[in-house]
Parts: sequence; structure tokens; C-alpha cells
Amino acid sequence: MGYALRPPIILLKEGTDTSQGKAQLISNINACEALVDTIRTTLGPRGMDKLIVDGKGKVTISNDGATIMKLLDVVHPAGHVLVDIAKSQDAEIGDGTTSVVLLAGAFLKECKPFIEEAVHPQVIVRSFRLATQLALNRIDEVAVKHSFKDPTEKRALLEKLVVNAVSVLNADLPLDMIGIKKVPGGSFESSFLVRGVAFKKAFSYAGFEMAPKKYDNPLVCLLNIELELKAERDNAEIRVDNVEEYQRIVDAEWTILYQKLQRIVESGAKVVLSKLPIGDVATQFFADRDVFCAGRIPDDDMRRTAKACSGSVQTSVGNLGPSLGRCGLFEEIQIGGERFNIFSDCPQTQTCTLILRGGADQFIAETERSLHDAIMVVRRTLKNEAVVAGGGAIEMELSRYLREYSRTVAGKSQMLIAAYAKALEAIPRQLCENAGFDSTNILNLLRNKHHNGGLWYGIDITTEGIADNYQRFVWEPAVMKINVLKAAAEAACVVLTVDETVKNPKCQDDVSQQAARKGRAGGVPR
Repeated sequence: MGYALRPPIILLKEGTDTSQGKAQLISNINACEALVDTIRTTLGPRGMDKLIVDGKGKVTISNDGATIMKLLDVVHPAGHVLVDIAKSQDAEIGDGTTSVVLLAGAFLKECKPFIEEAVHPQVIVRSFRLATQLALNRIDEVAVKHSFKDPTEKRALLEKLVVNAVSVLNADLPLDMIGIKKVPGGSFESSFLVRGVAFKKAFSYAGFEMAPKKYDNPLVCLLNIELELKAERDNAEIRVDNVEEYQRIVDAEWTILYQKLQRIVESGAKVVLSKLPIGDVATQFFADRDVFCAGRIPDDDMRRTAKACSGSVQTSVGNLGPSLGRCGLFEEIQIGGERFNIFSDCPQTQTCTLILRGGADQFIAETERSLHDAIMVVRRTLKNEAVVAGGGAIEMELSRYLREYSRTVAGKSQMLIAAYAKALEAIPRQLCENAGFDSTNILNLLRNKHHNGGLWYGIDITTEGIADNYQRFVWEPAVMKINVLKAAAEAACVVLTVDETVKNPKCQDDVSQQAARKGRAGGVPR
């Protein structure tokens, strides 16, 4: 009797929302499917754009999956899993962000009927991890590896990608050595590549107009020192007894400045750049001696200039000779409404700059995101020499392979691996739908081709049919597809293993109590 009358034990604060069981798992899957529906129409070359307005009224037009996922204010806990895998795919590979979210949603969609039929989530997770490993092994088997030893052959193989920018980098392919400058106005066709460095003209003092704006084969001096008379600090104090002593202090400041300027000119440098300000006296001094100067250069532009000109940034002017760089041509030109300083024809350049033009800021920003994805793909292709055919070809091959494998196993795993194989067809199906094609007809043609040995057949966007996408140079790095499969499968498994969600109540009462306590503490004492 005493046990029956025992009062209930309260573990959580009043108002805590707890959801568990099958209903909670289905709710998480539905939330992920709703998020996937938001970006599924952006997949592929014929994908649509999304217009997103943030809380500050900033407008972003993009079809990049990672950008859209970052801008969406996702509040559902399970939805954050898809946001995270999109961010990780963008950071690790740079492309495939929409594919990874779409594939994770397809996995969850195929799992839902099994959950509703009371199949344990861990059974699904084991089968999906097995299917993922089989798919990864199949990619390793069929991926085409290129050695890229011959530069001419490498250029011919990658000429349909953004190789001009990547080909000038060193073996490490550092992304920060590719600068992108956006100049509103003009058309996209006005964009161009500088095999070197280009940046906007820095702030300049009077006398700057007298300096030449073009040099052939100049020496370049890179500094990290101020070339101006420093103002006295507020707490500085100098006590002098007469005017002559004050004049000697002033003369010493001018002497130090002129000695620095004279040493720079004597080094033979014709272009002087500094991260710190270059004052009006120094500007006029250099202009009188046909030397170009610019101060307050951003750190990233200075590092790329040093890399392009084979120079080094100095913090003194004691021995400038060995640290000077050289470029084939320096000029200051007008691009749209901006003046740009351009260093080109550098003998050992390992950096470049893309100048993007366009009629609207949103268009230029989207062009920059597209170029970033293309550059990342080429970098990954050069670093990881294995490639596979795109346009849904590799997904259809993996789907065929896993369907055939599922027939060799018994029990629930057979149906679950077959469901995994069906989910892989979500990529080519969505590519067809976004292009306005008959997805049912094209997928039937692809299934037939892959069943008969057409390994690289995928969707042909130009002819509304199918084609050998490897022969048409529709390539994707194998490492990108591997990362997409791993991330999507792991995200689906994470959602499936969550059987309870606990939401703590909003702490409005706690905030009110704290405010009341502060009010009493700061009130008038009785």
C-alpha cells in the first residue's frame, strides 16, 4: 500500500517539453525532409536560386547549398544536423553541399516506412553503414586516376574547369593565394584574371598624382614601417629650456624621416608599399624621384604581393637590397569606378587575382561563390587524382551495384540496402526535375544502360537525354563523392539514433526574478 501511494518523482523543471518514442523519431525525419525541400530545387546547372532576406534586411540571391543553409534560421534540433553537414562539406571539399543535404534527406525518407513498421533504428543504422562501406569500395574500384605528370596533358584534361587561377599556384595549392576583387558595373564578360596581384588603390596624400603610374620591370620594396612624422602622444612630455633645444628635436625627427626615405630611393626600388601609413612628406619625396608609393596596404594583399614578386616584408630600411622583389609590369588602371594597382608578368608568381564585374552586387556575390566551388573542385582534382563521372552517373552505378548486392543477403538487411540504393537515385532524379526533364523516362534509360555495362552514363542536360559523361568531361573528384556519402549516411544515422528530445523551458521567470533582485538591491533603503 505504501508503495502504491508513493508520490511521483519530478526530475525536470516544470514546463520542460519531452518527446520520445516512434512519434518523436518520425517528427525528426519530417523536419529534415522539410528542410531538404527548401534547397532541393537548387541542385545542378539548371537549379533555381533562392532569395533570402535576413533580419537586417540584407538580400542574398544564391543557389549554393552551404550559403542557403547558413542563412536559414533553423530552429528544429534535428534540422541543425543537416546544417552542420553542409558547413563541413563546404569547409572540407568546397562543393557538393546541396548533394550531401539532399542525399541525407533521401536516406531518412527511405527509412521512415521501416520505422513505422517498428524496425529497430539500430538495425537500420547497421545496414546503412554496411551499404556506405560497399559504396565507398565501389568508388575506389571504378574511379579513374590521372597522374598529371605532363603539364600539357594536365591542361588538356582540365581545360573545361577553372584552371587558369589554380595552375599558377605552388604544389600546396593554397587557396589564400587566389584573390577575388569585386567591381560593380560592366558585364560578367568584363571579368578577367591577373597572373599576379591586383588591389584597390590605397589612400594617398597630395603629390601622389605626380608619380608615374606605370613601370616596366621595377624593383618592389615591401615595408611594415611608418613613413611620416609621428604626432606626440597625449601623455608625452618634453621639457626644454629654450627655443634652440626644441628646434633640435624637430630637426632630429625630420632627419630620421629623410634618412629612411633616402635609403629606400638608393636601394633602386621604384614601387614602395607599406602596411602602415606613408605621409604627405614621404609621398612628395617619392613623387619628385619618380617612385610610386602606397600605404595602409591590407595584410592579405601584402602577403600575395610578396609571394608574386619574390620579395619579403621588412621592418627596417637598413639593408633593403636582398629583400626587394621584382615584377614584369606595374601599372595603375581604372576598372569601373575604382583605381587598381596591378602587378603582372611576375617571373616566379605563385598567386593570382580574379577581377569580377557585374551589374548588381548580388550577381557578383553569387559569381564569387560559384567560382569558389569551381576552384575547390579543381584543387581537389589536382591533389586527389581520382575522378568519377558526374551528372548522376556515379550515383546510378552505386545504386545498381547495391541492388545486386542486396539480393545476395537475407533478412531485413536486404530491404534496407535496397532502400539505400533507391535513395541514391535522388540525385539524378532531382537533376532531371530541376532541368524540366521527364525524370521517370531518363532514370529508366540510365538503369538499362548501367545494367548493360554503361558505367559512366549520366544525364545530358544539353540534349535532354543520357550520355557518357566521362567522355564529355563532366567530372567530379572522387574524394568529393566519398565525403558526400560518408557525411550524408552519418547524418541520417545520427537522426535515427535520437529517440527522445528534451527542450528546457524559456527562462522568462528566472529573468524576471533576477531583475527584481537587482531592483531591490539598487533601490532606496528603508
